[in-house]
Amino acid sequence: MAGSGRRAWFERLIKLFVCLILTFIHFSSAQLRYSVSEELTVGAVVGNIAKDLGLDISALNARGFRIVSGSTDPLFQLNNNGILHVNRKIDREEVCERISTCVINIKTVLENPLEVHYVAIEVLDVNDHSPIFSENETQLEISESALPGARFQLQGAQDPDSDMFSIQQYKLSQNDHFRLEVKDRGEDGKIPVLYLHKSLDKETARSHRLMLTAVDGGKPAKSGNMRIIVHVLDVNDNMPVFAKDSYEAVLSENAPIGTTIMQVNATDLDDGLNGEVVYSFGKNVNNKLRKLFDVDANTGEIIVKGQIDYEAKDRYEIDIKASDKGPVSLETEKSVIITIVDLNDNAPEIEVTSFSNAIPEDSKPGTTVALISVTDNDSGLNGKVICYISEDVPFTLTPSLQENMFSIVTKSMLDREHQSKYDVTIIAKDAGEPPLSSHRSISVTVSDVNDNSPQFSTNPYLFYVIENNVAGASLFSVSAHDCDEGDNAVISYNIVRYGNEHKKVTSFLNINSETGDILALKSFDFETLKTFQFQVVATDSGTPSLSSNVTVHVFILDQNDNAPVILYPVSSNGSAEGVEEIPRNVNAGHLVTKVRAYDADIGYNGWLLFSLQEVTAHSLFGLDRYTGRIRTLRSFTETDEAEHKLLILVKDNGNVSLSATATVVVKLVEPREAFAAADVKSATKDDEDNNVTFYLMITLGSVSTLFLISIIVLIAMQCSKSTDYTSKYLQETNYDGTLCHSIQYRSGDKRYMLVGPRMSIGSTIVPGSHANTLVLPDRRGTSTERSEQM
Repeated sequence: MAGSGRRAWFERLIKLFVCLILTFIHFSSAQLRYSVSEELTVGAVVGNIAKDLGLDISALNARGFRIVSGSTDPLFQLNNNGILHVNRKIDREEVCERISTCVINIKTVLENPLEVHYVAIEVLDVNDHSPIFSENETQLEISESALPGARFQLQGAQDPDSDMFSIQQYKLSQNDHFRLEVKDRGEDGKIPVLYLHKSLDKETARSHRLMLTAVDGGKPAKSGNMRIIVHVLDVNDNMPVFAKDSYEAVLSENAPIGTTIMQVNATDLDDGLNGEVVYSFGKNVNNKLRKLFDVDANTGEIIVKGQIDYEAKDRYEIDIKASDKGPVSLETEKSVIITIVDLNDNAPEIEVTSFSNAIPEDSKPGTTVALISVTDNDSGLNGKVICYISEDVPFTLTPSLQENMFSIVTKSMLDREHQSKYDVTIIAKDAGEPPLSSHRSISVTVSDVNDNSPQFSTNPYLFYVIENNVAGASLFSVSAHDCDEGDNAVISYNIVRYGNEHKKVTSFLNINSETGDILALKSFDFETLKTFQFQVVATDSGTPSLSSNVTVHVFILDQNDNAPVILYPVSSNGSAEGVEEIPRNVNAGHLVTKVRAYDADIGYNGWLLFSLQEVTAHSLFGLDRYTGRIRTLRSFTETDEAEHKLLILVKDNGNVSLSATATVVVKLVEPREAFAAADVKSATKDDEDNNVTFYLMITLGSVSTLFLISIIVLIAMQCSKSTDYTSKYLQETNYDGTLCHSIQYRSGDKRYMLVGPRMSIGSTIVPGSHANTLVLPDRRGTSTERSEQM
């Protein structure tokens, strides 16, 4: 008794030690794990989760300790003390069919604060199912002529339990003629085969009753029985024999329905019906195979009946049975192996896993735009995929470290102004024969960067402004365009103002910063200012901003705003009146005098015409319309008056002409008085003419130089413009009036003429007259001007 007590105490100590070790393992693991047997009663305790996790039992209700489950009828539940128990009966075969290790994972939650704990519950199999045959009894007909060694395949039993609790062996009741063999079909289980050990004799026994027992691996083991009744037949003592020991065939997937895969052939040595062979599937060919294949009962041809898919299964093993037509049929089974050959029947699939639909145009080559993955369900070469971009776009594909992963990257610099959007098509093609391909298109937008300066429509600008413009009115406009978009293309205009000289020109100009309209704050005077230039800068609103300059050349066009000025005759009091004395005996055509006038305008506005408005005797004097020369028309007579008054009108050729008048009083004197006065006046005039000639040469040289420089600048500006016009300069040499020369030029559809004053011999430049006012010295006397003086 004492020994048995010590032994019991020692066993309890060992159990306690094991429990402590298991508890330590549970606490050290990140996940609790329990083991329960299936078929436990409802309410059976699985484990104390609260205790194993070290939770405060009193706070469980307050913290809402519960199992997270989406099922309305969960397998397990927690009580208020944190003990996990069985909520409903667990059938392992229902929960984990054909799985060797059945683990149910549940998640428990504690709120306030939130804690999540995972619990794994392994459901242990219980040998709760017995092996079952589909039939309680089967009958076999075996000829007495069957030789020892003949085999007859039997229908196997089924046991839903797993692993060791499934069928482990078959047993056959004791007899003298039959033995039992077991064929292992792997996943399909074990198949019992009846082996004829000893020849049958119908005269000795017409039938044999056997018991086939299937036994599982439980302890205690469970079993199922099927009765086998063997009827011994007479006469038909030869079984069909297949021509080959093994049959193998190769079949391409997607083979059309009705395709003959192969033909099996069996022969029977018997005569008559006992020797006629029919073919069928073996007993263990399941319904799935019967849907895919069929066998011709008469020819033995195996035919495709359903859709063959290599990706579903690449090899099939089918039992074909050959039976004769004897009263007691004999049969033989042979396995046929069909190997499926993969066809390229799956096109590659392209998936865009990451994508940036907008990329800045200043992105460097190699910038990633998108990530794609490509898959092909075929195998071998049929599943090898190459991927590329078809169009000529600035993007390319680069492979990733992971197989069939690619990156779409830029391969060159982008320019939004050249192209702002790209449709990139990715093509994936496999290496099958024939190859299959697919494509996927993505749109990539190029976002703008401020990389373009504003550009003026022309450079330089040439503008022509008529003098006497309205102060404050818009004169002309400049315009620039920016290829960028948004704020990068919003342009503001400003006039460049730097340097004292430049500020003088731009001080009377203003510009609209938004439209580029330029207005003048004062009225221009051609006689004061003929041309000027300045610069306008256009700046965009980008960050940082970009700008460009343009030079604006402005030419002031003349208006007829200056009346002719009488240069001769001019009296001492400033009035345009002079007295000329000529001998009475002069002939017709004698030059009396010349009226000289000047107009500050140019062109037709400065082209002067002379006319007689009033004269005492129209038959005596004539006036040259263009030169202003007054000549005698005939010789004087005794009856002619001694004094004649001529009123001369000088008029320019402007649209609205302006004019001035001069009065010349002609006195007739006797020849002696005229010659005496002429000798004195001639000496004086020679000295004056020499001085006047010297000044005239200087004046003509200065005016011609300035005019020539202006023409050269104008020609250069016109030639630099890429417009559809030509400038023509034509010098007129036949005009002998008060104009020294005239220049015609054309600008676009407008035609202009520049006309300068002709300077007479003896004229001088008056200081302060801007080098264009000629004044003759006051000549009061009675001398006659020689006709060849001019």
